[in-house]
Amino acid sequence: MKILKNLLLIIAAIAIVLIVVGFFLPQTAHVERSITIDASRDTVFQKVNSFEDYNSWSPWFERDPNAAYQYSGPDSGVGAKMSWQSDNPQVGNGTQEIIESDYPEYVKAEIYFGEEPEPSYAEFIIEEVGIQKTKLTWTFDIDFGSNLIGRYYGIFMDDMLGPEYQKGLRSLKQQIES
Repeated sequence: MKILKNLLLIIAAIAIVLIVVGFFLPQTAHVERSITIDASRDTVFQKVNSFEDYNSWSPWFERDPNAAYQYSGPDSGVGAKMSWQSDNPQVGNGTQEIIESDYPEYVKAEIYFGEEPEPSYAEFIIEEVGIQKTKLTWTFDIDFGSNLIGRYYGIFMDDMLGPEYQKGLRSLKQQIES
């Protein structure tokens, strides 16, 4: 009986430590990747300001080409919306809608994953860096609020999402430059 009591005390102590540490973890996570594309800002902007060709360079489309996609709103710019449903847990379900579009330098999308009540955000920052050379920066920001499990998850966000963003940017670069 004493062993069981000690085991329960150890488990409770570990749980308390994890909860307390969770409150000190960052509430937000930020991921950012960039690439230089041999094309005009206009060309790059047109690609990221619409969901029409998104799956031709998206790293997530490869994970489940059988996912169901629906598009609504305008073809591009503010209000363009894409929803997806997938049985693959790495793709899941969600929606993405362009909420800001500032030609030719900026696009911001609001993203909801599954049943999450709070959105995350993706941004495309488009900078001219030379004649027919454009730097494209793709960012992702999420606020976990008081979700302690999310805060632990946020520690690894850059390692998990960063390579996917880099893969998508390389694919987009190849598509635009060919």
